[in-house]
Amino acid sequence: MIGRRIREGTVLAFIAFLAALSSMPGTAAAHGNVSIEEDVCVRRLGGNMVHFSAYQPQHEPKAQYCTEIPEGGDTFLVVDLVDPGLRTMPVGVRIIKGTGGSEKEEDETIAYWKPTSHPDGVLRGEATLDKGLYKLVITADGLSPSYYLLRVQQVDYSKIGRKAVGPIMVLLVLALVWYELSKSGRLRNWWPSRRT
Repeated sequence: MIGRRIREGTVLAFIAFLAALSSMPGTAAAHGNVSIEEDVCVRRLGGNMVHFSAYQPQHEPKAQYCTEIPEGGDTFLVVDLVDPGLRTMPVGVRIIKGTGGSEKEEDETIAYWKPTSHPDGVLRGEATLDKGLYKLVITADGLSPSYYLLRVQQVDYSKIGRKAVGPIMVLLVLALVWYELSKSGRLRNWWPSRRT
């Protein structure tokens, strides 16, 4: 009897630990308080770092996006040339509808910013992005290109799953507590006494 109660207590403590762990904030998905090396919006162009941001002020004035863009429509696209060496060489951007796997990339180009030097270190542009997948390609003379796969107005099932873990854990803990209480003699004796 005592061994059974210890096991039940251990199981309840473990489940409570899992519930507490699942309710803790996760890692940052984009931007936020992370170092530039850990930012998911940073890529390498050759050996140099670039940072990509997308803005849709008509939907959310202060929001900054990376590869997950919540709405279709006019989108301001900004590429920051983090390393100063990139600022003197011609850098260009091409946005391709789809993932760019076909042979006809010219036919699928949504926006193209021809390669020029950017002394201020910022490439700016605007494109109308409809719902779907896009590939943003950053090129510089003599360097291997950098890619961003953009998802516009797409459902991110992994994010939904991460948000659902906490409530599911709470429901499991409540179900376990209810089950254990329903098995106990105290609850069985209390319930009939309330009905009289």
